[in-house]
Amino acid sequence: MRDGLRRTVRTVVDSLRRRDGRAAFLLGVVGYPPLYLASIGHLALGGRGRSVQVVADPFTRALEQTRPFSFEPVARVVVDPVTLLVSPLDVGVALVLAALVGGNFAVAVAVWRSPTACGVEGSAGLLAGVPALVTGAACCGSTLLVAFGLGASGALLTAIGYATPVTGLLLVASLGLVARSAGAGADRPIRTEG
Repeated sequence: MRDGLRRTVRTVVDSLRRRDGRAAFLLGVVGYPPLYLASIGHLALGGRGRSVQVVADPFTRALEQTRPFSFEPVARVVVDPVTLLVSPLDVGVALVLAALVGGNFAVAVAVWRSPTACGVEGSAGLLAGVPALVTGAACCGSTLLVAFGLGASGALLTAIGYATPVTGLLLVASLGLVARSAGAGADRPIRTEG
């Protein structure tokens, strides 16, 4: 297991040494948090003017859960035309998932651009990015059920609440699987020029 973790870290680091890998990582890290926050209802269009409102006792409020793996906002920031509900723990979750999404994007691009150096087929890199692309939909499952008009039981809605940690685990597993293929031999690291 330690060797697999070391190989995964090495694969991600090698991917980030490439210009295209860094660009893919940056795309994931910058692009994912707004999508995540919008999917949980903390970022929306329609704000007017500029204002900041903070709740009383924000430290206690920040730890209150609204649903599994989602927490109470402690501030409302409006900058025309965007409204952001600031929940420090939800922002933290978004940033951790964004780093995993960015890592998956970086490895996907590096493996896709140099599959022979990695010892994998070119499609493996694109497949590594699939969990990263699907992640945004994981948080809004209940909204999708309502949109499609499906009746959902309380158990199903509860299960959807755990989509965030499952998504994180899938992103970590995706990195590990591709890293295992890409960095299988020390003599075949991902090429860093690019």
